[in-house]
Amino acid sequence: MSTLKTTNLQHASAASAAITLASDGSAAATLSSLNGGPLSGARNRIINGDMRIDQRNAGASVTPANSYTVDRWQGGVSQTNKFTAQQNANGVTPPAGFKNYLGVISSSAYSVLTSDYFVLSQRIEGYNFADFNFGTSSAQSFTLSFWVRSSLTGTFGGSFQGAAAATLRSYPFSYTIAAANTWEYKTVTVTGDTFSNTWDSTNGIGLYVNFSLGAGTSASGTAGSWASANYTSATGATSVVGTNGATFYITGVQLEAGTVATPFERRSYGQELALCQRYFSKSFSTSVAPADSASNQLESIFAPYDTGNGQSTAYRFSVEMRASPSIVFYRGNARGATSGQWATYDGSAWTSFTSTLSSVVSTGGFTVVGSRSAAFTAKQALLLSGHYTADAEL
Repeated sequence: MSTLKTTNLQHASAASAAITLASDGSAAATLSSLNGGPLSGARNRIINGDMRIDQRNAGASVTPANSYTVDRWQGGVSQTNKFTAQQNANGVTPPAGFKNYLGVISSSAYSVLTSDYFVLSQRIEGYNFADFNFGTSSAQSFTLSFWVRSSLTGTFGGSFQGAAAATLRSYPFSYTIAAANTWEYKTVTVTGDTFSNTWDSTNGIGLYVNFSLGAGTSASGTAGSWASANYTSATGATSVVGTNGATFYITGVQLEAGTVATPFERRSYGQELALCQRYFSKSFSTSVAPADSASNQLESIFAPYDTGNGQSTAYRFSVEMRASPSIVFYRGNARGATSGQWATYDGSAWTSFTSTLSSVVSTGGFTVVGSRSAAFTAKQALLLSGHYTADAEL
């Protein structure tokens, strides 16, 4: 007769399990909370934390000016042209288990001014942060974990910030890079903010996650506590932009509820891309950066409703976007259109629009309204062609 032994295991955050061990060494586990805490799906509130999606730049180097690098990661700056950012910059080997990272290279030896800030930042949507209950007595602690590598050593900084609040709240944090040009794993645990405040819980900014590349004294605060101030870094942190050619690489960024850093949550490529497309989507192939004359453009039916104007059928986004996006148009390949314009085909020739506008824009899609110098034939069916990007970033 086999003997059985039951052991109850309780994870630090949520999920509990009863594990039954038989005398032959086999085991059976019954989880009482598979969907709660660190064992649940969607543990990681960071999107594209492994830096593998790069819809805008397709791996090219960019010079951020409060603009985006890889998906969901903004280069926030108070002064332009101080660093470049690129997926897999300089081609170093990522940490084990990762294929991509976001790399920063300083463009000069810049001395930061009092109010300066330079950050890599992700803005977590309120819907994805509301359950942390910030601004109440039940505010949850959370843990940030990441892999980092730099040509510099010392104390580095960053911060967490609220946005849609009656009082701006910031939590500066610090961490140490001990060895130059070596990947190191870091964790930061943050106590939930119970200060009575309004934190966005819908489709606005729920939380900023900032990794500092340099900050002035007025943008820096004491690490390890919440403050009613606008801090992007911890006091005394290393300035990456202060050394010409300095490098800063990061990947495997995870933010999760609780005080324990769990292994990086690996979602499928399709899942991660869909999460990114809530904020930015495009008609171009994933590996193609948006630009005029790219191939594989969209084509659909365009119907003039009078001699001067017409409208397309609806274009649907791959996923529901966070908000009604801003649409930018690009001409298609070999369609004879002028820059930024779509074109129509009447069976014999392509004719460029002089004005390409989005209409009836919603979180689900949009239509194209166009006009041209030559008169349309009302109610004539034409072939329409071009590319677009849709931006609903926070």
